[in-house]
Amino acid sequence: MKLESPRQDLPYYAAAADEVAVFEHAWKNRLPLLVKGPTGCGKTRFVAHMAARLGLPLYTVACHDDLTAADLVGRHLIGDGQTVWCDGPLTRAVREGGICYLDEVVEARKDTTVVLHPLADDRRMLPIERTGELIAAPPSFMLVVSYNPGYQNLLKGMKPSTRQRFVSLRFDFPSAAREEAILVGETGCTQALAHRLVLIGRALRSLKDHDLEEAASTRLLVYAATLIGDGLDPLTACRAAIVESLTDDPEVADALLEVVSATFGH
Repeated sequence: MKLESPRQDLPYYAAAADEVAVFEHAWKNRLPLLVKGPTGCGKTRFVAHMAARLGLPLYTVACHDDLTAADLVGRHLIGDGQTVWCDGPLTRAVREGGICYLDEVVEARKDTTVVLHPLADDRRMLPIERTGELIAAPPSFMLVVSYNPGYQNLLKGMKPSTRQRFVSLRFDFPSAAREEAILVGETGCTQALAHRLVLIGRALRSLKDHDLEEAASTRLLVYAATLIGDGLDPLTACRAAIVESLTDDPEVADALLEVVSATFGH
């Protein structure tokens, strides 16, 4: 597939396949989107890129166990002796016709994500019980959620009834050539450095489920390229940006650093 030249005003994103087209068609047809893939593979950057591409405001929520429905929808606040309603990010996105992106949505409690259901079907409505409002989402509004399937379990999986409300995209780590292009495009590093870092990333990913709980992400390779580009020694940069981010075990860290040393020829 021939990739179009990136626009300079957009957050950098190198498309892997037809995900841009799927996103645009889902938005055009008022369909919610689910993006699934491993940590650091580009899900959040993709959503930011698409929001800028479509010229839409983007409200991003990092989901967690303590996230409540009020955190999404809004709450009454007391100020200057009076009670004032304050919209949450989901409500603001609906009112403005923007994108609400819930990152790692399975981390949120199920009683919180229930509030998404009327927005994730053909009703496209947001009921706000505390104000008595029923807000119809405008055509430009889009609900996007993401999660890492590798971390799913019985307690933190997305219910099938919820998952089937969404059009879905599966992300994975990029091919070597595409990952090199991402590093060069994101950090301005040399092709030679990008090639070495990608070799390291692919070597470390082969250790996933053996010595490492999580695979080396493209994000970590970008961090390493950034530090090296700023003049930090490659071994020091890779230890700080990659190795120590992947493990707390000193012996495993030393083994990972050997992979780095071999690649950089030290």
